[in-house]
Amino acid sequence: MTRKQFSAEFKREAVRLLETSKKQPSDLARELGVRRNQLYLWKDQLSRRGNQTFPGWGHRLESSDEVTRPHQELVKVKEERDILKKAAAYFAKDLK
Repeated sequence: MTRKQFSAEFKREAVRLLETSKKQPSDLARELGVRRNQLYLWKDQLSRRGNQTFPGWGHRLESSDEVTRPHQELVKVKEERDILKKAAAYFAKDLK
């Protein structure tokens, strides 16, 4: 089994989602296809080194722009859906 390699952009985006998303870190990690502790490691590396983080040649083998862009859109749409569900339940409660 070969190790997955991820691009610097993918890692930075994963850390951004970890910090800004209302999802549980384990759910986010599952959606991104990484381990939860890997997200925390990337976050720690980024906070310590800033823009110098992830200088290597790493790239996600099965992930190109064709895959990551729709995946990122899917994550965003799911978050929006969850917000709309909560809003609908809140307003439906007032109608009763």
